[in-house]
Amino acid sequence: MNSTRQPEGTDAPQEDFQLQWHGDIVVIIPASNVESMRWDLIEQAADIIMTPLEDQQVPMLVFDLSDINYFGSVFLALLLRCHKFAKSRGGEMVLCGAGEMAKETLRVTLLDTLWASYETREEALDSLS
Repeated sequence: MNSTRQPEGTDAPQEDFQLQWHGDIVVIIPASNVESMRWDLIEQAADIIMTPLEDQQVPMLVFDLSDINYFGSVFLALLLRCHKFAKSRGGEMVLCGAGEMAKETLRVTLLDTLWASYETREEALDSLS
């Protein structure tokens, strides 16, 4: 079952992230414009993602990076924040669909050792099932 949920009462541009639920697993799909996300929007972006997860006892997250060519430190900070949130509740976060530039960024920052990365969303979902 897929559904898209958006938190209510937030001023952040919600079109930057789409959340799709697959049972208890949420797939987070950032739009390509997050490549240029500003530091001052990181809190709002985190709220867009984490507010719907507050009710999850054990958050299971898949970040689908298929629409992103590259990203910088601001998006990495967001990924780390989501990872910390999931881990603090006994959950897990994985990535899928990362292109070559994104994979290189993860490798250079050694974050490829923190998160499992899968070629497809289906593989990522299967890993968390």
